[in-house]
Amino acid sequence: MRRLIAAFLLCAAPAMAQTGGTNRPAMLDQLLAALKAAPSEEDAAVLEARIRQAWLEAGTPAVTLLMSRGLRDLQAGAQKEAEADFDAAIALDPGLAEAYDRRAIARFQQGDYAGAVRDIEETLKHEPRDFIAWQDLSRIAESRQDWNGAYAAWRKVLEIDPRTPGGQARLDDLRRRALGEGI
Repeated sequence: MRRLIAAFLLCAAPAMAQTGGTNRPAMLDQLLAALKAAPSEEDAAVLEARIRQAWLEAGTPAVTLLMSRGLRDLQAGAQKEAEADFDAAIALDPGLAEAYDRRAIARFQQGDYAGAVRDIEETLKHEPRDFIAWQDLSRIAESRQDWNGAYAAWRKVLEIDPRTPGGQARLDDLRRRALGEGI
């Protein structure tokens, strides 16, 4: 299975580049299917990285540039600037799910939980298989000590990405907190 995943990844990137993204939805479907079938956490991590990259590069060159700038701003702790970059990306491409998710992170880091949740809901309207958005939603719920919400969101993560690194341990912890077991 590892060889199959590696071969798929080697073929997928050039194919996406050659088609200029016209075959991007089919390629993402294949990547997400491979993620669901990944035999190990290591294989899942490789696929997760490729999917994240594909989502970040799903827009026009101008949108991709804004997304890159927003990510740099987030890493530098400049959340307001990052939010503005993601706002601009959304204005240019309102269907780009990843722009909403990244803006949700910027808003969450600024303490705007309601805005962050709205952005994640928008992300999931455009891409319901966005495991990153589900992870973010779980972490937001956890930060608010909404253990049931955190647990429910993390269960969705594992439906999409059953081998997410550390995923089962996190699910077990959230289940204990949500259901009051062993606390």
